[in-house]
Amino acid sequence: MAVHGVGVDVVDLARFAESLERTPTLRQRLLTPAEAELSLESMAGRFAAKEAFVKALRAPAGMSWTDIEVVVDDRGAPSFVLSGQAEARAHELGIVALHLSIAHDGPVATAFVVAEVA
Repeated sequence: MAVHGVGVDVVDLARFAESLERTPTLRQRLLTPAEAELSLESMAGRFAAKEAFVKALRAPAGMSWTDIEVVVDDRGAPSFVLSGQAEARAHELGIVALHLSIAHDGPVATAFVVAEVA
């Protein structure tokens, strides 16, 4: 396998909270219903992951943020569930694996994505 792209993003928790408060519909535009129920830190981490995904795949304009969902397995390891244009873009590029890491430290959430092709 070869690396197609790498993406990283950092989200400031206070700024993210202010944005959600200032724009009530933002939560529904950025997060799936399951993600929107999580803590602020978890929501910020998931948004950072989505931004990192977009950077790694150079995703097209017009893609819905809710086409990218971040889920965790029973050990807490995060991964993506893709649908719509996000899934189509990954298929178009021949992406065979997406590696995701999310970290929280103090006032920030950080996510790192590596996209692989065959």
